[in-house]
Amino acid sequence: MDPVIIVGAGPVGLTLALALARQEVPSVVLDEGPGKDEPRPARTVVLREDTAALLDRLTGTSLGDLGVRLTGWRSLRRRQVMSEGDFTADEPAPLHLAQHVLTRALRAAVARQPLIEPAVDSRLDSMEQERSGVTAHTRGPKGTWWRGSYLVGCDGPRSTVRKLQDIRFPGRTAVERHAVAALRAELPWEGRALIHRMPPWRSSGPSAGEVTARPLPDGVWRLDWLLPPGKDLVTPEILVARIRETLAGWTDGTAPAYDLLDTGVHTVHHRLARRWRVGRVFLAGDAAHLLGALGTQGLDEGLRDADNLAWKLAPAWHHGPHDALLDSYQAERRAVVASRLRAADQLLPVLRGGGGLRHYVPGAARGHDVLLTDGHLGRGTLGAPGAYADSPLAPRHLEAEIPVGTPPGAPVTDVRVTAEDGSFVRLRDRLGRGSLLVVLIAPGTGVWERKHWVSAGVMPRLAAAVTALPHPAELLVAESYPGAPAHSVLLVRPDGHLVTALSGVRPADLYAAAEATLGGAVKENEQERERKEERENKEENKEETAAEAGSAAR
Repeated sequence: MDPVIIVGAGPVGLTLALALARQEVPSVVLDEGPGKDEPRPARTVVLREDTAALLDRLTGTSLGDLGVRLTGWRSLRRRQVMSEGDFTADEPAPLHLAQHVLTRALRAAVARQPLIEPAVDSRLDSMEQERSGVTAHTRGPKGTWWRGSYLVGCDGPRSTVRKLQDIRFPGRTAVERHAVAALRAELPWEGRALIHRMPPWRSSGPSAGEVTARPLPDGVWRLDWLLPPGKDLVTPEILVARIRETLAGWTDGTAPAYDLLDTGVHTVHHRLARRWRVGRVFLAGDAAHLLGALGTQGLDEGLRDADNLAWKLAPAWHHGPHDALLDSYQAERRAVVASRLRAADQLLPVLRGGGGLRHYVPGAARGHDVLLTDGHLGRGTLGAPGAYADSPLAPRHLEAEIPVGTPPGAPVTDVRVTAEDGSFVRLRDRLGRGSLLVVLIAPGTGVWERKHWVSAGVMPRLAAAVTALPHPAELLVAESYPGAPAHSVLLVRPDGHLVTALSGVRPADLYAAAEATLGGAVKENEQERERKEERENKEENKEETAAEAGSAAR
């Protein structure tokens, strides 16, 4: 079987390659560059706990040692503190680190992985797709033809893969602009993020803007200033003046000494590809979507694309295509990103402009700041991780299904579990291996060795049910899980999203849920597949015609 061709060696492409290798799927990573990245301290990423844990598993490195886990936050409006708090075990802290540091850790892990072949100085310029695979050609010093089973475009906003597949990429350009600086200085919020709206040293109106500060290792901070609408040039002199003005405003009039390391202007675009799958070709990351108006969602969502796609490509690579499972990648991920883009497009103009707030949050200013702060911190309407509640893989009509603290389709809580070898591990440590996870909630088992209870009670019947599932599954035992009663059974996908929770050991329901998670028992035949693609093309043409008519009317 030919390897998966991954076009693009940024964080999303490298993550996808490592996630596939973890499931014994080989890949070729086409890197148009020399295989290393220029350090840019002002280009950073904010990762939620589950995506940071994903990268820890794949790289074998604790990314927390390479960045800063925020200890808390403070939100200011003019001189008034609107909210502040600390991150706790119930709300794990986001991780902030430089993107080149993350990419370096991913490249080091790729170099140790024999199933991944990096190809530097290899720029894609053409590709052909057949029923049995994909052929891609690269130009450059090592230009050649590559043969793959599937191809995934992780090649950024100007994706060659997307263009070669003639996939439209509509959306909004220059939604926001931010001036960015990375500097070393002593600020009075060690380890905490600051969100400061309408700082008093700025004039009133749109130019009053917003400034945020996030810590990095070694006393470095990333500062972002929301720029007023327009295309005014941000010169070095203007940026230095803004830095001094901001630092002086935060330290009662006397700017502390600082060492300016890097600057830039970040322009936010909102775009969403019409299709994320065309036969054996897929899009992921910035090639499929552009978002991130609050500096927290862009790469994080791209990593979720890679995690979602990897566990679906793996069974298709090992056992043959299963179109329903592969189609669910677009259905799940595109819906989540589209929902986040809609929320940003609806709320940000209101929140930034300050008008019409009562339509969304009765109570004006405080509700305004809560929404923005939550978005920056990766929670709430603008920032919380998406769930696949309406997934085509969701099981239907399970008699024994019960509600727990995690809704179906949402990421599971990372509880301590007992593995099959008797060791105590975190639930997330068992993700990404390609297996389903079956978790029995059994209070009291944590104080006994596994050999004393593995053959008692419901365990033998549950173990037999797990063995009979239509896909490899690992049986785990937890003393507790939020909202789950004793002896309930959770079914978890390889990417950590909850499939269902069942009351007791129900082999028939467990089997039906596992079967649904794999896209159903029967593969679509070729004629049905062609009819489905024809319907999708008609719907896409209707959307484009309606969008063009709407633009003409405006």
